[in-house]
Amino acid sequence: MGRKKGREISGWVVVDKPAGVTSTAVVGKVRWAFDAKKAGHAGTLDPAATGVLAVALGEATKTVPFITDALKCYRFQVRFGAATATDDAEGAVVARSDSRPSDAEIVAALAAFRGDIMQVPPQYSAVKVEGERAYDLAREGVDLDLAARPLWVESLEMIARPDADTVELEMVCGKGGYVRAIARDLGQALGCLGHVLWLRRVWSGPFEADKGLSLEAIDRMARTPELDAQLLPLELGLDDLPEVKATVEGAVRLSHGNPGQVICSGIDFGTEVWVSHHGLAIAVGRYMGGEVHPERVFNRTGA
Repeated sequence: MGRKKGREISGWVVVDKPAGVTSTAVVGKVRWAFDAKKAGHAGTLDPAATGVLAVALGEATKTVPFITDALKCYRFQVRFGAATATDDAEGAVVARSDSRPSDAEIVAALAAFRGDIMQVPPQYSAVKVEGERAYDLAREGVDLDLAARPLWVESLEMIARPDADTVELEMVCGKGGYVRAIARDLGQALGCLGHVLWLRRVWSGPFEADKGLSLEAIDRMARTPELDAQLLPLELGLDDLPEVKATVEGAVRLSHGNPGQVICSGIDFGTEVWVSHHGLAIAVGRYMGGEVHPERVFNRTGA
């Protein structure tokens, strides 16, 4: 197998994803525009969804798990009165209801969806069932019995009530949350059914949609220094971890994958940290009393 072509370039690109495009297609577009050797993203958005899609290039892909685990904020609108096969406006209506909740009933019902909850993913989701994606099995007509999964919901609030049929909500949650499942389950709890009308990821960890690049801008600046200037440092992917600084000798040892000495205070033994040297990340690992045992090492060559 031949080596992948492309530049050894590292960092984060924040894209404000439009509706109608897959997350995979966005990653491919970014990788091509930067002529990058390696790219990945931190959290899939449904094709119909918009907002933050954080794309990692090169060594920044090693920080993807930390963004995936970070809190995320979603703004979305739920339409009452109908359940759909996909739990969003893209799917066929499978049931209807004439019931409509009051504002007070919605606010009261939202309380059950905060904190530690258990959530059953939508039938049309990327969850794997015996090695196959749930959405592939659903398209084949298989009725899936998906297991409920834990989800942390930091907040869930009603933002607006445009009319009796719709409500606009904002949710901040942890890893693995399905907004479509929130809409489905809220509709069921209120006895009126419901599905997502539109969905936007407002922010994900340190990345904000309003500061993201459009696909049109990426196309316009492709393969130019102007686009390179939009690249954000890979260190942003480590925003939720405490930083410690390596000594000169420690930096050399850590860069070769060995435990290295660091300078810090107030860090508990065993804490996961990121290690910097001259402001650049060289490793992520566990603080073991005066030194860090690396778990991920960043190759800063060409970064």
